[in-house]
Amino acid sequence: MIARSLAKTELPGLALAARGKVRDIYELSSDSLLIVTTDRISAFDVILPDPIPHKGKVLNQITLFWMAMMSDLAANHILAADVEDFPARLKPHAELLRGRSVVVRRTAPLPVECIVRGYLSGSGWKDYRETGRVCGHELPAGLEESAALPEPLFTPSTKAELGRHDQNISLDEAGRIIGPRLSGRVRDVSLAIYERAAKYALERGIIIADTKFEFGLINNSLLLIDEVLTPDSSRFWPRDGYRPGRGQPSFDKQYVRDWLESVGFDKNPPAPHMPSEVARETSRKYIEAFRLLTGFDPVL
Repeated sequence: MIARSLAKTELPGLALAARGKVRDIYELSSDSLLIVTTDRISAFDVILPDPIPHKGKVLNQITLFWMAMMSDLAANHILAADVEDFPARLKPHAELLRGRSVVVRRTAPLPVECIVRGYLSGSGWKDYRETGRVCGHELPAGLEESAALPEPLFTPSTKAELGRHDQNISLDEAGRIIGPRLSGRVRDVSLAIYERAAKYALERGIIIADTKFEFGLINNSLLLIDEVLTPDSSRFWPRDGYRPGRGQPSFDKQYVRDWLESVGFDKNPPAPHMPSEVARETSRKYIEAFRLLTGFDPVL
């Protein structure tokens, strides 16, 4: 039997600011928000109709783990992560919020997503096969699928509206959107976080092939926001059995993408219903990734 999942929240007395692919965001004050990580899952920028058991709690808790580890590299937007420390008006919702929510500073999110690639996979592999480049970065000839790149690449993208697809852009294009100085800053911070995380994860049996970061501004101060190095925002591969020249087994939602492609999904909504065994196996993979990286079990 599948564990009970949370696909959507409705919190009486709170104003819903936004409902994203995974997160429900509520207004608390002029300078703070409540972010609730649900068990929704998206693939190819489409939200699937079936949630993944425990997923939201795993994503929330692994983000907090990484944010703490990276605090010397990037300040973040977290104000409170324990429901006992939340504002009193949230106490009636404590059990629903426990383990899957945070109170954060309200920032002005940057309109670009900060992607770092350490291995040749996904859209980067497709780009390389067609052009010999990845998002404008020239690469050596003859690289195989899933090969380690000579050095990690910063490959930003646009941040598309819900239901639309992000578009890869160059660093120069990012500079035109947010300014060259700020684009250079988020590139440097993103690469520093990725390199530390990749080294740490590899020692624990996980290859972080690529990942996506988001940043926001408060009075020109740059803050790391949203999710960090989760199975939703990253490709996590088992180190054991890694072989370039093919796609890799994964701890992330690639398993769901593969299932969708196997049933002929055309990457446009609505997505098909997911078999219970796919949901269970995806949940297991997320929890296993959490255990390997942190050394303990998530609070479920």
